[in-house]
Amino acid sequence: MNRKIIPMTIVALLMATTTMAQGTVDDYKRADALRDKYSNKMVGGNVSVHRMRGENHKFWYSVYDGQQQVYKEVDADKNTVTVLTENPEKKPQRRGEWRGPQRHWMEVPDEKDGIQRSPVDTTLFIFHRDHNLWTRQNGVEKPLTTNGDTTYYYSSWGRFSDDGRYYATVRIKPAPKHYVYYVEAMPRGGQHHGEYGAVDPVLHKQEYAKPGDSLNYRVPVVVEVATGRVVEPETALFQKQYEVSAPRWDKGQRTVTFTYNERGHKVYRVLEMDVVTGRVRTLIEETNAKYVNYNRLYRHDFEDGCHILWTSERDGRNHIYLYNRQTAQLVRQVTKGEFYVREIQRVDEKAGVVYFSACGMNKNEDPYLIHYYKIGINGKGLVCLTPEEGNHSVTYSDDMAYLIDTYSTVTTPPVTVLRRSKDGRIMQTLEKADISRLEAEGWHAPEVFVAPGRDGVTPMWGLIQRPSNFNPSKKYPVIEYIYSGPGDQYVPKSFTPWLWNLQNIAELGFIVVQLDAMTTSWRTRAFEEVCYKNLKDGGFPDRIAWIKAACEKYPYMDVDRVGIYGCSAGGQNAMAAVLWHGDFYKAAYAACGCHDNRMDKIWWNEQWMSYPVDSSYVECSNVENAWRLERPLMLLVGELDDNVDPASTMQVVAALQKAGKDFDLVVVPGAHHTMGETFGEHKRNDFFVRHLLGVEPPKWSELKK
Repeated sequence: MNRKIIPMTIVALLMATTTMAQGTVDDYKRADALRDKYSNKMVGGNVSVHRMRGENHKFWYSVYDGQQQVYKEVDADKNTVTVLTENPEKKPQRRGEWRGPQRHWMEVPDEKDGIQRSPVDTTLFIFHRDHNLWTRQNGVEKPLTTNGDTTYYYSSWGRFSDDGRYYATVRIKPAPKHYVYYVEAMPRGGQHHGEYGAVDPVLHKQEYAKPGDSLNYRVPVVVEVATGRVVEPETALFQKQYEVSAPRWDKGQRTVTFTYNERGHKVYRVLEMDVVTGRVRTLIEETNAKYVNYNRLYRHDFEDGCHILWTSERDGRNHIYLYNRQTAQLVRQVTKGEFYVREIQRVDEKAGVVYFSACGMNKNEDPYLIHYYKIGINGKGLVCLTPEEGNHSVTYSDDMAYLIDTYSTVTTPPVTVLRRSKDGRIMQTLEKADISRLEAEGWHAPEVFVAPGRDGVTPMWGLIQRPSNFNPSKKYPVIEYIYSGPGDQYVPKSFTPWLWNLQNIAELGFIVVQLDAMTTSWRTRAFEEVCYKNLKDGGFPDRIAWIKAACEKYPYMDVDRVGIYGCSAGGQNAMAAVLWHGDFYKAAYAACGCHDNRMDKIWWNEQWMSYPVDSSYVECSNVENAWRLERPLMLLVGELDDNVDPASTMQVVAALQKAGKDFDLVVVPGAHHTMGETFGEHKRNDFFVRHLLGVEPPKWSELKK
């Protein structure tokens, strides 16, 4: 019996020896020092490019030269670079400069505060009063409309026609506003209760529409300025509104155009209204059984008044289309193929060229890397202006004749070049980053790792970050940093000396990973649409397969000790990981999570979870499923989070308490939407050291010595 016990004891001691150097005081101090250690060590890399004001073919840029920030001027016509003595656009501060209060981004304006001047008679103004439009001319004010009231009023955010005859705006049926409330426990500069009393808390109130809330109903109208006659259309083509845009005048001033985004986002229309008859017709319609990703739609109305350039994901990827405005028919699909158009920079109607960026066109590289292109509006003559492998960022001259291009990958440092847009030819290399000082500090790039997802076929792209003192003879727990909100991809693609969300926590004795799995964007619609009414999926089947593949390739990655952390949608994801996949994820840190999509902002959640609110919201709710928790969990919330309602976290806390679950809660007073700030992130680090490394983290007082 003793003979069997002794060898097992030796094995246990050996295992302890391999992990003893993880989660120590030295590890914490080294992690805290990384930002300063890696800052300003890359020379010629952080290039910020601007067009020179008033100069068509001149640029200026700033760059760190190893000692200081320097400024340089580029003359593209002469192909020269000149060092400047200072920032060419440095603005002196003006004393006593006053700026009005900024509207919070969650607020929906009432549109009653505008005033517009006639482009023809500059003495004539239109403004809002008593729910109607009024005119002011030479000091005389009188009503232009008289049928507005509290239930259906006129917006003053309108536009005159070029001839000043008409005024196009909207009438609004206002919906009740939804508010959330925050208690700021210890406000700075707050009032004290009595001469020697404590600071009184402050109650904050914020407009905040949530899924299922009623919304303003908007009807475009045109008012004849001379008579006050109102042209108001039938609403059959824009009845079930999420949003209706303000009307814009078309060429010829006989029609106005506006857009309609249907509630639930399954229909999106570009609509045209005749200003005389009020007749409305559809110019372009996008439909999808799940959702139209309206944030990706782009429209360019041609000066000839006859054509519209449009982008759509209708064939499974984002592409460019040309429409005949007069017939409301598709002329052609301008771009085609297994790639995604990311953005249109310019439509050159005279040259018949579209400048755009895209990813996925180069089959032998990371499908997320962005390149820049131009193509004829006729769908011919595609030219890649930035062919080198890398993630490109471009600044064009005003006339698009030249461009300055900076490109890199997470493993290759930046290069900045001047190109001509005729063919993308490099005229000269402006900067080439030197990272020798960074490498001398012990810096190592993360590894780009690719492995199939849930279907065993589709490659998932991600990063593996090892600690700077990495030792392959040790065994390392794995921590995934997650943000799986649809609408974008989140793994860094450009060179970054300090990846704060990966490197710092890796230094404590972990291998940290990040990947873009299904439910994220820029691969195919099907890849992203896994999220539809299913945000709890979070791409976890892909993530688990990817991490298992990495652990199989690298035995020092411990597949039995995997943790996860994230903030916002990532906080929701992190908690979901241990609720539905607790057999794989052993611990989770969830900061400011939108733990119940019914509690979060309307535009994010109705886009992916749809409308009306149904049982899918319940099925995806961390609150409703809190009873599933069997793994260590730390929740963090900012007291004044004005992005995700803090009550979302507190309701999941109540559900966990009701279910008799053990967990940690960290509330950061005065904090807004946050990963945790200094205090919370320290708590997070201790949490993972304790639950994944299995050691007691250092006392905080030791780290201050």
